[in-house]
Amino acid sequence: MARQRDLLTLEVDGHRIAAYTAGPAVPTGKPLIAALHGGTYTARYFDVAGTPGGSFVDLAAAHGHQVVAFDRPGYGDSTPLAPDANTFTRHAELLGAAVAQAAVLLGAGSVFLVGHSIGGMIALMIAASADDLPLIGVSATGMGAVIPSGGAAEALGSLPADLTVDLPYEERDKVMFGPAHTYGEEGLRQAHESYAPVPVRELVQAPRWPKEHLPALAPRVRVPVHNALAEFDALWSSGPENVARFAAMFTAAPFVEAGVARGTGHCIDHHTLGRALHLRQLAFAEECAHWAATRPASEGGA
Repeated sequence: MARQRDLLTLEVDGHRIAAYTAGPAVPTGKPLIAALHGGTYTARYFDVAGTPGGSFVDLAAAHGHQVVAFDRPGYGDSTPLAPDANTFTRHAELLGAAVAQAAVLLGAGSVFLVGHSIGGMIALMIAASADDLPLIGVSATGMGAVIPSGGAAEALGSLPADLTVDLPYEERDKVMFGPAHTYGEEGLRQAHESYAPVPVRELVQAPRWPKEHLPALAPRVRVPVHNALAEFDALWSSGPENVARFAAMFTAAPFVEAGVARGTGHCIDHHTLGRALHLRQLAFAEECAHWAATRPASEGGA
């Protein structure tokens, strides 16, 4: 598959937001996909191929979508935030504006948000207040309604809050990947190339997010919502009751699809069955585009 990637550098409120973009040579009119990575990764998270069939960016571009994957503040080439300012709310403000800028630059008439883990939390926060964004839907994966008490997420969040830590590969792999039969060595190698140091402030905020933010923001999301949790997730509870609990919170969304990504660990995209998730996300984006094109004008925008 073509590996052409173009770099974007945007400025929002004095902050540099870096991204890369890929897509078909000829515009197709399909929604722009804006992708937000989780903690401990850069935007290259979405360029890791769990199978020879390619990464999420490869597959989305092959299906006619322009994709923009952003380095969140403090990752890659994006400006870091001071510890006290490094909140998910601030990320949502900066990245929401960056997505809007990218949509204008790339001539996109509509946007489909994709976020993984912390990126999924931030994508939902953007969707809850996306009045100025031509948003048609959101896919938030690797996150849900319940983080088990005393689990790996709380252990990571117990590190000193103002540090930035570069966790060893073997320690990350224990949390990010499922059992050995669920991924290949090449996917694991590429995942290591997308790892990055993480501000501990993020790890402190993440376990609190389902209680502090999700109940208030979910009813404000007025676009379709897709959600997938890993079967072998080390951070979140992916039991059927918690999947249903998450979906039920989005009372204003036109439709919600929530489920379990079988045969995967937390970084779903990097597993052998990550491609199955990608196909579901792209199918959901098609459904969102149809919904946006056919909804009554009285419903307004996102």
